[in-house]
Amino acid sequence: MVGSALVEAMSGEFGGKLQILSEDFDPRALVVVEPVPPAVEDGGEMNGEAGREEEEEEEEEEEEEEEEEKRPEIVLGRNVHTSCLAVTEPDANDEFTGDKEAYMASVLARYRKTLMERTKHHLGYPYNLDFDYGALSQLQHFSINNLGDPFIESNYGVHSREFEVGVLDWFARLWELEKDEYWGYITNCGTEGNLHGILVGREVHPNGILYASQESHYSVFKAARMYRMGCVKVATSLSGEIDCADFKAKLLVNKDKPAIVNVNIGTTVKGAVDDLDLVIKTLEECGFTHDRFYIHCDGALFGLMMPFVKRAPKVTFKKPIGSVSVSGHKFVGCPMPCGVQITRMEHINTLSRNVEYLASRDATIMGSRNGHAPIFLWYTLNRKGYNGFQKEVQKCLRNAHYLKGRLRDAGIGAMLNELSSTVVFERPFDDEFVRRWQLACQGNIAHVVVMPNVTIEKLDCFLDELLEERSKWFKEKNVKPPCVAADIGSENCMCALHK
Repeated sequence: MVGSALVEAMSGEFGGKLQILSEDFDPRALVVVEPVPPAVEDGGEMNGEAGREEEEEEEEEEEEEEEEEKRPEIVLGRNVHTSCLAVTEPDANDEFTGDKEAYMASVLARYRKTLMERTKHHLGYPYNLDFDYGALSQLQHFSINNLGDPFIESNYGVHSREFEVGVLDWFARLWELEKDEYWGYITNCGTEGNLHGILVGREVHPNGILYASQESHYSVFKAARMYRMGCVKVATSLSGEIDCADFKAKLLVNKDKPAIVNVNIGTTVKGAVDDLDLVIKTLEECGFTHDRFYIHCDGALFGLMMPFVKRAPKVTFKKPIGSVSVSGHKFVGCPMPCGVQITRMEHINTLSRNVEYLASRDATIMGSRNGHAPIFLWYTLNRKGYNGFQKEVQKCLRNAHYLKGRLRDAGIGAMLNELSSTVVFERPFDDEFVRRWQLACQGNIAHVVVMPNVTIEKLDCFLDELLEERSKWFKEKNVKPPCVAADIGSENCMCALHK
């Protein structure tokens, strides 16, 4: 019977055979908590006075722990290890019975049902779930790998470089960089784009200092740790935009070293867009010539939306920037994480190395790269084009304003940055509600990222549930609306003090 197979023990100490653990098995039940022995002094005996003092301290600590337990806990996530889908060996006669195939088919059918339900209630993360790549299913039988430099064909022939370079050319035109002046590749995610952009900056300026606003994506600070770079966090305004006055002060402290600057084209939590022109002006005012700074633009989501907003400032290589990265699975929409990284050809030469084994050059973070992702991106770019993306951007901004308006009308503190489709509002009190709608939270705030797949009907459903649950929280749990003035400004807060 599939799911109850016995596994031969690897060692005799387990008594021969082990049975597959049941789904409701709780590993914590096996943990035996041993009492901590009392602290000892003077050869192992506790002095009377010292003992009493320590007992009093322990009692105070216990009281503090009890108080801590009473406070609502911020749950970061669930441990799925206790409910995983086990990998089991097929029965000896499975080729004839087909039990294993039937079991796996039922698991996948249930999983598909789960995906459909979770997609229906997805609002907090910037993924466009509205796509149809059925026409590309014919290619899923091939192991397509774009290892090495996209512009140099390696000895591995099952690749999609023609699609990849076509996509890169499209983005180079979008950001106004000529074909013979750019280099880039399709990454496995937005984080890889940041890791690569900052690495190029570090290679161009080996002793440079990385500057990034405190609202920058965590991958920026991960890059600083990985590359052992000096990193300076810059303050932000309440909107989440970099504070260039603070940036200037910190630049002047390290004026003798080159600056590697991360500029956010849409921050992770609040969707704020750093003023690229003001960042460049600040660098110049502090005496940094263009050959003494490198700017990487993290445009994970809004980097692809801003070019289609008429009043938005331009992100272009006609300005003294070094690289731009965006995610492909966010606004474009793709069934697997991917991204695009573009930099100047003159910079990549400091990083690139020949690899004889590949018959290509190594200038990417990853070695093997998903060759299917470029095809998905190429397919969507061809289907939608500039006009199609412009319509979707306008739809997202319009729906985001609708959501903000309804939240404010309901007495819920909310903020929406200009040029953004990220609506920030009071964090819901119930973590189950947060999980149901897959909201991204930070402190007292949560956000909804309005993507092309988020319709008015979906927002209405979310709002109706939120208002219904909110009335229960306030009535049954005696909860008051949190003050979010420190997070999004008093003008956006609807607490008793600022309403």
